Amino acid sequence: MSGDVIDRLAGIAPGTALDAVRRQRTEAREQAQASFDALFAPLDVAAMAVAERAAVALFVARLHGDGPAEALYGGMLDAALRDAVMAEAGGAAAEGPYGHYPAGPLSAEDRAGPEWRAGPELGARLAAALTHAHMLVFHPRDAAPRHMQALVDAGWAADGIVTLSQLVAFLTFQIRVAVGLRAMIASA
Repeated sequence: MSGDVIDRLAGIAPGTALDAVRRQRTEAREQAQASFDALFAPLDVAAMAVAERAAVALFVARLHGDGPAEALYGGMLDAALRDAVMAEAGGAAAEGPYGHYPAGPLSAEDRAGPEWRAGPELGARLAAALTHAHMLVFHPRDAAPRHMQALVDAGWAADGIVTLSQLVAFLTFQIRVAVGLRAMIASA
């Protein structure tokens, strides 16, 4: 994919004032693009196929309600898989984040919320990945060994679990940056 993906998701046109501002942060911009490239054009797909990555990305974009990211990642999938992921995401909407802190001053911020699980229609492996992605988006402070075990039970190896978790973290960052930049464009 050519160009800067965050610029594309944010709708930043070349030569605009916001483009000039982003170009002042060359290292941050290049590293974000390099992360995207590493995740979606990997040299090795043994741990996680590109279609799985795109499916998780579409799911995370839908959880965030980000239309441009949904279009980008949905465009990487065939229609059947895209529609199946969107159907799963429709039942996964939430208002998090939820979770519980260890006893202490932050416990005042504890908030209970539903733990969502993907249905079996996408297969055990992708269903486990979407369930894990949902947990990371809406229950980031509740990660526990049982969540990792569910991935292992569905056929995920350690390298794949790391890639999956990195992917969700990157997507959350990418989408939030793009949303912030779109807000800046709208307020100009």
